[in-house]
Parts: sequence; C-alpha cells; structure tokens
Amino acid sequence: MIRTRSILAALAVATCLASPAFSANDGVVDIVAPFEIKGLDPSTSGDIFLRMGIVETLVEADAEGRPMPALARSWTVSDDGKVWSFTLQPGAKFHDGSPVDAKAVINALEIARHKPGLLAKTPIQSIEADGNDRVRITLTSSFVPLLAFLAESRAQILALAAYSGSDVNTIIGSGPFKLTNIAPPQSLAVERNVDYWGQKPQIEKASYLSVSRAETRALMAESGDADYVFNLDPASRTRLAKSNKVNLLSVSIPRSVLLKVNMGRDALKEPKAREALSLAIDREGLAVAILRYPAAATQLFPPSLGIWHDKDLAPLVYDPEKAKLLLAQLGWTPGADGILQKDGKPFALTLTTYPDRPELPLIAAVLQDQMAEIGVSLTINSTNSSEIPAKHQDGSLDLGLMARNFALVPDPIGTMLTDYGPQGGDWGAMNWKNTSFDAVLTKLTQTVDAGEAEQLRREAVTTIQNDLPVIPIAWYQQTVAVSLKLEGAGVDPYERSFGLDKMRWAQ
Repeated sequence: MIRTRSILAALAVATCLASPAFSANDGVVDIVAPFEIKGLDPSTSGDIFLRMGIVETLVEADAEGRPMPALARSWTVSDDGKVWSFTLQPGAKFHDGSPVDAKAVINALEIARHKPGLLAKTPIQSIEADGNDRVRITLTSSFVPLLAFLAESRAQILALAAYSGSDVNTIIGSGPFKLTNIAPPQSLAVERNVDYWGQKPQIEKASYLSVSRAETRALMAESGDADYVFNLDPASRTRLAKSNKVNLLSVSIPRSVLLKVNMGRDALKEPKAREALSLAIDREGLAVAILRYPAAATQLFPPSLGIWHDKDLAPLVYDPEKAKLLLAQLGWTPGADGILQKDGKPFALTLTTYPDRPELPLIAAVLQDQMAEIGVSLTINSTNSSEIPAKHQDGSLDLGLMARNFALVPDPIGTMLTDYGPQGGDWGAMNWKNTSFDAVLTKLTQTVDAGEAEQLRREAVTTIQNDLPVIPIAWYQQTVAVSLKLEGAGVDPYERSFGLDKMRWAQ
C-alpha cells in the first residue's frame, strides 16, 4: 500500500512538472495548496481570489483579527449602532480601469448578501450611496460585528462589469494582483497590478495550483517545483524540517478538529452518551502521535482566539472508565463481541471524514480504536468533504470528523451564528436545540460593553462544553514550506492571504 501511494504521488508530481505554469527559475512565484477553484462566484471560491490578492473587501483584519482599512479608508457608526458610514479609498480602481466607487460597492454587497455567506445573516435594511465615495449601511437593529462580516471573502467587491445580473462572469477585482488566466478547478495565474492604489508588490507574476495529495505538495516543495506550499501533513512537516532546501513557517490558527454529532440519533441524544464519547478520546496522545505537536483541545476554541478561549473552563479529559460507567447508567451492556447493546441494538455508528486534510483519516482510525475500548463500534467512511454537509441536510450523518475554521470572519461570532444558531449548521450542531444559547448569541451581536460581552462569550463556550453538540479533539497549527529563493513570506493566522504582496525574490 505504501509503495502504491508513493508511485501515485510521483506520477502526480510528474504531471505538475509538465505544466508550463510550474517551471523552476521562471520569475513566477508558484503557490500550491489543497483548495480547488470551484467556480468564479465569490460564494464558492472567493477565499482563493482573496488569498491570491486579486480581490479586496471593504474591511481587512490584522494578525489579531482586529478590523483594518481596506477599500474603506475609514468608517463611523451612529450612537444607536444602526447606521454605518464608509468612506472609500481615493483613487482606487478595478483591474478594468473603472473606479471603486459607491455604485460598484453597493452592487457587489447587494449581490453578496442575497447569496450563501455570512453577510446574509446581518440585519441589513439598506445599502445606499452618499456621494460617489461614501456608502451608508442601515441596519434594522444594532449589529456590533458588522465590520468582521464585511471582511469575509464572500463579501469581496468586484467591478460592475464582472457581473451579468447576479452571476459572476469574470473576476475583476481591485487587489495588488490581477487575474490573467484561470482553469477551474485546478489553477490560475496572476500578474502585478501596476495601477494598484496601495503599496505595490515586488513580485511580478504568480500562479496557483490545487494539489489535493499532501505527499505530492511536500515533494513539490522539496524538489523546488513550488515556491510556497500550504498545509503540510505531519509526516512531511517532520521530513522537511530536516531539509536544507526549504524554510518551514508555522503559526497557531483559529481552527479545530471536531467530532460533529447527530443528536437526533437515539444513541447520541443523551448528554451522558456524548460525554462518554468525549471521555474515550486520548487527546494528548492523539495530538502528539498524529499531529506531532501538543494541541489537545480541552475546549472548543484554541488559545489563539484570545477572548473566546476561556482559560478558567473545566477542561475536557480522558477517562475511559468513567465513559463506560456513564454508558452503563444509560442501559448499555456489553455483548458477546464486546460491543455495547441496548434493546437488541448495538452501539454502532458511521464516522464520516475526508482526506483533503490528510490528518483526518489518521485521527479517524485512532478514534475507531479508542471508541472500541469503551464498547462503541465505529465504521469509517473517508469520502469527499462535501458529504458532511450533504449528510447533515438529508439527516443520514451519525458522526462527522472535520476541521472547522472559526475565522470565516475575523470575529468567531460569525462561525457561531452559522454553526450553532437555531437551525444548526452544516459544519456545526445537528438536531441541537438550546434557546438560552440562542438568546446569548443574539445578545452578543448587540452588546458594545466589553465586560458584558466577555460574560456572554463565557456563557456560550460553557454551554457548548456541557452539551457537546460537537466534541473538540485538537487545535491546529498551520505550516507552510517556502523556497529559499523567496524572502518576506509569512503565514496569515486568519488564512485570508498567502502574503504574495509581501514577498520578494532573494538577492
């Protein structure tokens, strides 16, 4: 099996090397990551266009998630929190030469908020022009995290000519790089925007290639056929750390490995049952053995998320004996094969996961063994990542092992509203109802007082910890391999940018 996988990886590399977009020393920064380009619409692939510096949003975020000016130079908010006024950058232009004016911004935001995305969850009443260089957003109620929602990739601003009605026909952004070629789902190419309104980049050309296999991405980094390789698997990370051909950069990111639980299943509807599953997980051993860095998730949010991480919260622990006791209290008894039985039915579940993140199938195999120790049988279904939301929608999911990004917008409240609101979410709660929690989230979006907001966040995090609609397993560290030919490269903890605009060729 190992030899077969190695051969497949080598063949994939050979295919990549044959592509004219990926040849060494051609003056092009070659970026490789696992994400496919699913289409032109920002609602499907907006994150890639943002990462490559092709498009921009009204608001940016710094390394701490704090809002920063982008296409909006400045903003003000009314005393009641309902009217936000944004002043646009003077002289900003789209790649077709048209101005980034109020008309274009309003058009893009109106289209974005009527498509899938977090902007659709904001209480926007109207978006209007206040002259050519100002945009006024009026809300039906105060919504404190509006700036963070405007920074989401799906809220990117495109030129009027990019659209046909509400459909995107071509990507005409305003960023430091402009699109020169695109071949979904695998690749695109960009060149420097010499008319960029902000700090002009030094890199002249770059290309992006989607490569799903982690081993292949690592081999491309090591061979010099890629200059910036994103999302390395643990084994490759360990090997490349010993290489003198690349630099490794790592940063803690606001992403967690979670076990999504269908609380509509009879075996999982009781809090004690979900607690038992959590107690069966040796998080520390799993993190060291598979992720190869200490990242056991003792709660939903990692320390990198600052105000959302509650250092005083009682941690999730490993205690398989207590897990067995809780399940016995629920009436589960061991069968002849060691699998728990109740009312003639085994405690047997299917765990769905995906190999896009190469550590997930490995974690699934460990979970299978650890659950077997407490009498729970897991069948692993490693498939496309789209199967988890699909199975959420049709109700067929038992457990979903996934990696969830809590910085879809720079404030995790965006992900919380998407995943744990009254209807749950494809990548969050399933068949979980908690009206008190819903009220806390709603109040949090309207609270300006820092002390009150902190208490509300604590309540929200504690409720998740107690009810376990999802079971946290590990926190993430993002690692990239960078060619020695490049200087100025970095890793954005919010995964909004590959940092192409900061890179330069080594002298």
